[in-house]
Amino acid sequence: MNAKAIPEGEEEASGMRNETLQKSGHSGEVKRGHVILVAYLIAALDLTFLFMQFGIIPYLAKSLGLDSVGFGYLQTTFGVLQLVGGYIFGRFADQFGARAALILSGASGSVFFLLMSLCTSIPLLFLSRLPAVFMHGIPGAQKLITDMTTPSQRADALGKLGLCFGIGMIVGSALGGVLSTKFGIFVPAYVGLVGSLINTLIAVVWIPSQTKPKLNQHVTEHSTSQSDSLFSIREILRLMKFPGVMEVFTVKVLAGLPIGLFMIMFSIISMDFFGLEAVESGYLMSYFGVLQMALMRTVWHYCIIAVPLVFAFSMLATITDSILTKAVPSSDTGAMLGICASVHPLTRTVGPTIGGVLYKQFGVSSFGYLQLVVNIGLFVYLLKSKISLRETKSQ
Repeated sequence: MNAKAIPEGEEEASGMRNETLQKSGHSGEVKRGHVILVAYLIAALDLTFLFMQFGIIPYLAKSLGLDSVGFGYLQTTFGVLQLVGGYIFGRFADQFGARAALILSGASGSVFFLLMSLCTSIPLLFLSRLPAVFMHGIPGAQKLITDMTTPSQRADALGKLGLCFGIGMIVGSALGGVLSTKFGIFVPAYVGLVGSLINTLIAVVWIPSQTKPKLNQHVTEHSTSQSDSLFSIREILRLMKFPGVMEVFTVKVLAGLPIGLFMIMFSIISMDFFGLEAVESGYLMSYFGVLQMALMRTVWHYCIIAVPLVFAFSMLATITDSILTKAVPSSDTGAMLGICASVHPLTRTVGPTIGGVLYKQFGVSSFGYLQLVVNIGLFVYLLKSKISLRETKSQ
């Protein structure tokens, strides 16, 4: 009897353990789902506030007496800060976690909008750009999603950030134009300040301190980088040596360059070429978010051409980010996303000069011709090349 009772007891205990593990796995999936939803919320809010200031900054600069050349320097300053900060932010996320990175981004955004709300002179306007070095809400959300998903789930989860981008562009652009027109040029900055503080609080309360699955920790320990520094050229070069990374990153940079130049010049084109006011410019930018250049003579041509342009741009960003995060060890996904996030700031750094020359010398249509030539070149290159990347990587 006793000999029989023991195995029966063990079998019952084993069944209870299996049931507990199944429940634990299910609850873990639910928790991961909730955390990813929070990442989408943070990204949408961050982009909303960012596009609010994008829409009003040309008019604020103009009201302070900054000419087009000075505005180009302002844009370049913002671009350089984000370019330098992108990789540092990614390394920070790898070393301290996605939660700490999102808190840093939210806090930096709060300081950014606080300084912007106090701008009464051109030097203060330039000073307000400094916190942008750590304002990387999207890479922070991408890092969180990358930690919380498997490689097979990643492209879908990262692709949904495009919806957040669209929401942020629609709401932020329209809201910035309406608030600045009806209540004053500084009101969007006040809203951005409060919103960034809320975003920081959301990250503190709802994002867990540990976002990587525990099963990954043993592998991660053996795939850590060779330097503890937050900025290391050697580490950037190491990441670029992984199979296919350099090729895909080059495609990402070249394909995004023409549209990046155009978006940098968007505010100038809206004011000078189409003669739009701040609120009208905001509505037009919102349209780009709903869709998320060639020969155009009216705003309607502008809108029609934007359909395939924005669709292709969003799809390219999702695909390349997904491929690049799969190509590097899990301990380096933050750094890789930081490098990816530096593509747009790089364009913003050189863009004002190149974009200004194209616009003044060849007109608005030159941006479309540039995009056409670059896309044809990349299309031929991708047909002939065989970029080999692992579909999955060790977690």
